[in-house]
Amino acid sequence: MSFVAGVLSAALVVAPQAAPIFQPGAPGAPSRLITADQALELARTSYTADDVAFMQHMIVHHAQAVEMVGLLEAHGSNARVKLLGRRIALSQEAEMALMREWLTERNQSLEMQGDHSAHGMDHGGMDHSAHAGHAMPPSETPLMTGMLSPAQMARLAAARGTDFDRLFLSGMIQHHQGALDMVADLMDHPDAAQDTLLSDFTTSVVADQSTEILRMQSLLSDL
Repeated sequence: MSFVAGVLSAALVVAPQAAPIFQPGAPGAPSRLITADQALELARTSYTADDVAFMQHMIVHHAQAVEMVGLLEAHGSNARVKLLGRRIALSQEAEMALMREWLTERNQSLEMQGDHSAHGMDHGGMDHSAHAGHAMPPSETPLMTGMLSPAQMARLAAARGTDFDRLFLSGMIQHHQGALDMVADLMDHPDAAQDTLLSDFTTSVVADQSTEILRMQSLLSDL
């Protein structure tokens, strides 16, 4: 027997057995012993209505960030801000794909429930003002907490150069903070984010967007 094979054999002999895994029973019922594979499957399939709503809302939230980066490419002037914006867009688009896949695999709608979406709200407001014969100012009320309001998006779209860069950074800082608040709100719900993929996703959102907020604050102070 080779030295390596001998070491491996010895390790297998002395390696401790995996700790038993118990699934809690219903109130008054005993727990039951389950395998590691069963525990993993439970972690993958355990989700709540709050988890679903979080993913549906975060897709809409991320979509606005991508829209903001599109405006940055057209109207911004600072190369460092544009580079950061592109990285943000790539990250948010990848996360949107992940969230859509998560919802689809669980046979859940990709749309926010009980809402007509940002596009529906905007078009409705424009149509009513046109029929009335005068334009209504964009609303200062965002579609959801943490997003920019239609009025803020209009001001961003109208800005150019350094003025745009400043508005973009301050707006994206607000937007990122909104995502952190959404994660915090989810965690306030009992049994939320027990799904393995969702738990990993929320951890990533907090880490990445907290870092990006610091980077944007630094860029903003340099403008």
